Amino acid sequence: MSTGKISVMVTSNKREQLQMAAMVASVGAVSGNDVSVFLSMNSLNFFLKDSSEQATPQGSMGQLIEEKNVPDFKDLFQQAVEYGDAKIFPCSMAVDILGIGQDDLETYISEPLGLTSFLSDASEGQVWHF
Repeated sequence: MSTGKISVMVTSNKREQLQMAAMVASVGAVSGNDVSVFLSMNSLNFFLKDSSEQATPQGSMGQLIEEKNVPDFKDLFQQAVEYGDAKIFPCSMAVDILGIGQDDLETYISEPLGLTSFLSDASEGQVWHF
């Protein structure tokens, strides 16, 4: 098993990109990698408790993901935390702009983190952006 560092930056509200980000995070984490996920911009609203917001399918694959009942990207992110000890951080700037607190976020989401800290931590490994 690998023991590298994987950092995933997620800013999209598109189903395909959110799904791929979640798969990278969950597979990376359960494979023994140190995984950090940074949620910002258009992605953060999906991780609010009781959010009814739906990710927008961008193409035919997004439609198929929904039709075939592929495991939801939020479930995969949660599994990355529970089974692989991944850390998922909301962007501190986005949290401030949206006026949300830690209690508004899903329970598996860590405390907000600034972009400078995320990039500093990410400098020694793989960085993926979705």
